[in-house]
Amino acid sequence: MTVLHHPRLRAVIYARYSTDKQRQESIADQIELCRRYAVQQGWEVVDTYTDAAISGASRHRPGFLKLVDDAGRRRFDVVVSEGIDRLGRRLADTSDLYDRLNFHNIKLYTPHLGEITTLHIAIMGMMAQVQLKETGQKTRRSHLGLAKEGRIPGGKAYGYDVVDGDKAGGGYRRINADEAAVVRRIFTLYADGMSPRAIARLLNDENVPGPRRRKWVDTTIRGQVARGAGILNNANYAGVLEWGRCEFVKDPGTGKRVARINPQAKREIVEVPELRIIDDVLWNRVKARQEAVATEIGRDEQGNALNRVHRRRFLLSGVLVCGVCGGRYTIMGKDRYGCAGHRNSGTCPNDRTITRQAIRGPCSCRAEGAPARRRRGRRLCRGDGGDATA
Repeated sequence: MTVLHHPRLRAVIYARYSTDKQRQESIADQIELCRRYAVQQGWEVVDTYTDAAISGASRHRPGFLKLVDDAGRRRFDVVVSEGIDRLGRRLADTSDLYDRLNFHNIKLYTPHLGEITTLHIAIMGMMAQVQLKETGQKTRRSHLGLAKEGRIPGGKAYGYDVVDGDKAGGGYRRINADEAAVVRRIFTLYADGMSPRAIARLLNDENVPGPRRRKWVDTTIRGQVARGAGILNNANYAGVLEWGRCEFVKDPGTGKRVARINPQAKREIVEVPELRIIDDVLWNRVKARQEAVATEIGRDEQGNALNRVHRRRFLLSGVLVCGVCGGRYTIMGKDRYGCAGHRNSGTCPNDRTITRQAIRGPCSCRAEGAPARRRRGRRLCRGDGGDATA
């Protein structure tokens, strides 16, 4: 009589927690729960996939994407997760994963529900998505309440310290005298005609630490006027708390957050004179110069007004790197690439630039992967090839 030996099913575990405010041990707890369940079923656990401090609102998670990729390679027979909401908070994402697993004859299990079916995905997936939306709404209401009381929700801006004892995130701030002096200096220099790039270079030359103790760059100072971002646009410095100027939504295609400017009706404006660093005269001088500069540079060669939609895009943007500091090589002026670190903050000594025509030819004649393009960029930036001039 022939005895048939059925091979043990290969199981993998997926675990995730959402934010850095949650316990790192949560991952280990989830894995242990799933491991015990798999052992009870007689399965062999062959791998684990984890995503720590990453929201389930996006499918663009390293562990999750690796799980999907390995499923296509049939490297396991069963996926075990603590719950459907660990796999994702969007019904579309969990449904897509379920369809992919089904296509490859891979089963999905949770310790509490057992084998997951289409009905589980529909009900539990929808509940997870609704809960995600409700959590966002509660957070927004909480932040609105803080703003109405003149407290600052969110992170600590340059120029301020969190009030001692406010570890619970109550939004209480006080002025940091040393940083406030730097803020006043930046506003004064800009109002007197110095560019954000020149200001950044000056502060770095003087070893003045920037936000989060990093080097100063021109974008930190310039920011974006419409979003109220950047040193020159922070209304807190003028004694005004403007909450809700913009909101962030996640692009389902890329998983990246996109800022959208809110209408005035959605904003909350509160006077916070105790946080004032800049007087109205200096604030208004800066705003006037920003408007003048925007009018001057926001036009093409024919004098036509430009906006983000109509600005030129360049083939190698985001691809070239500096051979000295490893930073980005970006377009400068009409047709030359140069080190952004050298130009914007003065932190890199590499003043070599490359014509767009010289570098575009060898790079566009054949399709190259990112690593190859980076190596070519480094060679050119070091002067090993191409028409690179100082």
